[in-house]
Amino acid sequence: MALARAGVGRLSIIDRDYVDASNLQRQFLFEESDAADGLPKAVAAERRLRRINSTIEIHGSVADLHPANAEELLGGVDLILDGTDNFETRYLINDFAVSRGIPWIYGAAVASYGIMMPVIPERTACLRCVYPEPPAGAQPTCDTSGVLSAVTAAIAALQVADAMKILSGHAECVIPRITTLDVWTGAIRQIDQPARDPDCPTCARRDFVHLNGGARAPVSLCGRNAVQIHTAARPIDLAQLKARLAALGEVRANEFALRFFQAPFEMTIFPDGRAIIKGTTDPGVARSLYARYVGN
Repeated sequence: MALARAGVGRLSIIDRDYVDASNLQRQFLFEESDAADGLPKAVAAERRLRRINSTIEIHGSVADLHPANAEELLGGVDLILDGTDNFETRYLINDFAVSRGIPWIYGAAVASYGIMMPVIPERTACLRCVYPEPPAGAQPTCDTSGVLSAVTAAIAALQVADAMKILSGHAECVIPRITTLDVWTGAIRQIDQPARDPDCPTCARRDFVHLNGGARAPVSLCGRNAVQIHTAARPIDLAQLKARLAALGEVRANEFALRFFQAPFEMTIFPDGRAIIKGTTDPGVARSLYARYVGN
């Protein structure tokens, strides 16, 4: 919303999920009607942003970012802002951004804690310089710790501030530092980013292992008690699927997705074959349900 109100000329929004009532306390783009209609987040966001600023170009992509579609979804942009919830996707963004020389801004939040760091290729450390591997051990998640709206808003505001410097031609004003904050305790800390690692696999050796990877494995969605199934591209006729499933349980469908309710599970299937199975965090259970109701 801040970028749209500032008049950024082109905004591309990528999101794999649909609006759920649990999102509304912290994701300000969405309203109760979006959740009731089960709209994909990218569609709901595009509609809202068009009402905020009709003079800019806005495109919402209902998609899961993975190596095969990274060029299509991220190519040709001047800046990437991270609003993801997992390191797998962030490493992919980092690979793509470094390989193309595109600045990006890492941001994350859970509970009352948030972190933000700009990555400017050839100038600052990249994500793998700072995190050669994902953080070890059990980490807090939206499921276990929740997340306060104040911290997501604060991290987003810091990201937008650096974004405006870059987009206005003043990237030199971006200070290479890591900012952490806790809105519950009021603690704010800023430290200089480490120097670029001369042996970093990504920005030094340019070994883009995440960008050159294969299809994504099933992944649990933060705070949703849900698993995403991402198969190879296999377009699905939602009208035909609705007719098949109607005898088995409640089905709701629109042009963007189909929702099938089979207690205690809820399946949302997208036209590209991707699905989100709510009611489990077990990839095996999710795969089984997908095979049973959608097909292998």
